[in-house]
Amino acid sequence: MANVSNVPTPRPSTLEGWVKLLQGVHLPVPQASHDLVCKALADSRRSLRDIAELMQESPALALSVIREANHHTHGSLAEPAENLEVALNRLGLKRTEQLLARLPSLPEQQIPVTLRQLQLISQHATQQANGFFSSRLARLWQDIHWGSLLFLSPLWPLALTHPRLLGEWELRVIHKGQSASQVERELFGVGLLHICLGVVEAWRLPIWVVQGYRLLLNERRELVKVLRIARDSEHPLRQQNRLDDDPTLRRWLNQPANTVLLANGLALSAHQAWDAPHIARWQYLTSLYLQISMDDVQQQLHQQAANSARQHAMPDLWHPAEALIWPWGSRRVQPGQRSTPPPSAPDLSQWRKQCSALLVEPSPFSNAMHLTSSARDVLAACGMRRVMILMADRSQTSVRVHQTAGLAKEVAAMSFPIAQSKVLQRLLAQQAQVRLNPDNNAQFSALLPPDLRALFKGEHLLLRSLTCNGRVIMLVVVDQGGGPFSDVTVQAFGKTVQCIERALHTFTNRGR
Repeated sequence: MANVSNVPTPRPSTLEGWVKLLQGVHLPVPQASHDLVCKALADSRRSLRDIAELMQESPALALSVIREANHHTHGSLAEPAENLEVALNRLGLKRTEQLLARLPSLPEQQIPVTLRQLQLISQHATQQANGFFSSRLARLWQDIHWGSLLFLSPLWPLALTHPRLLGEWELRVIHKGQSASQVERELFGVGLLHICLGVVEAWRLPIWVVQGYRLLLNERRELVKVLRIARDSEHPLRQQNRLDDDPTLRRWLNQPANTVLLANGLALSAHQAWDAPHIARWQYLTSLYLQISMDDVQQQLHQQAANSARQHAMPDLWHPAEALIWPWGSRRVQPGQRSTPPPSAPDLSQWRKQCSALLVEPSPFSNAMHLTSSARDVLAACGMRRVMILMADRSQTSVRVHQTAGLAKEVAAMSFPIAQSKVLQRLLAQQAQVRLNPDNNAQFSALLPPDLRALFKGEHLLLRSLTCNGRVIMLVVVDQGGGPFSDVTVQAFGKTVQCIERALHTFTNRGR
């Protein structure tokens, strides 16, 4: 299984630099999808259509195959492969197998959440495209489907190499209303749309994807004209007359390639809020394009969002369909905007009781597992949502998971090499604490085992080594779901580890 590196990637400041960087990124594929497709490729009874259908479950895998096919046929075929089945035909089974062997694969929960969130938006866009346009333009459904899925794909490698930049862009542009061009100059050195267009042209993605970015960059005057007409949705006859008076604008609006842009506009803006101005614009445009009422657009929009959530929603990702049951006008709190609430008074009371139980003398613990399970529980009681207790093996070459809370059961069997992590080496050398935050996250994440860092999504993390008789014997890794720590919780954590150390001392020195 290939690994995804957590080493910080230098930030380019030119269009050429960004395109070169993003072209070289190998996107991780979910292990389950990777295994299924490999098995299907080895099965002579499976058709290319069967294999293509399996690949569709992983946007990263589909993109990689289409990119590979278009890269290899650049000199011999003028037209890029417009869909996955064509790409598989061009590559052939042998080269497809070779490609899969090169792609990194990880358990889905270990793939960075920023990347998976963007891919979920792309899947939502594809659902909207299929619901709104595929039945009306049945002969073009493949172009609509693949164009919609791949439209945001230039951002996928960016989510892997520079997730903080995308998060800051969303916070400043979408939620704080700052100038997109100014923010993008500060963050990227160049406009984000220019980067996306450069990448899709370099990848030779379907032409409708290219047309969508060219429209947003070079045809804004036409877009504004159409939007003015679209806003007059209560007078469809007047809208039609205005389009008839400008045949060039009418032809511009009615291009089938616009379906890809409309579907992604609807999905991306729904990610922010259902009643925001951004989504209203895309609803008006969709209403005019399809010549249906705004009520029909909104009804279908919500229905397709629910269908998308049923197929692709994941517990740790945000899907706009969740907000359909909220009071109208509600807003989702953005990750990183607010600290996790401190423990309640009853929680703190329970935490104090558990801490007191650790301090009983003589030691009430029958063995090390009994003690560490109590330590795990008291760490959770002080407000930590995810807890991992690690202990070094006898050879001092790796640390093994001893107790967990808030993590998958499979994590209990994991171990992490000490030699490959300067942070682990420092923590095991002497008592120390490392606290990750947005300012130092990239620096310290690069010094942690990638598999360990992948288990604790978010930019806020605490690591602490605990000593007994002057020697480090235990490491604790905790967070509050990846969001900022409350001050009360940090103070409680400090007191908790002191109690655990006292308990370790009493247990280790019993009978002496």
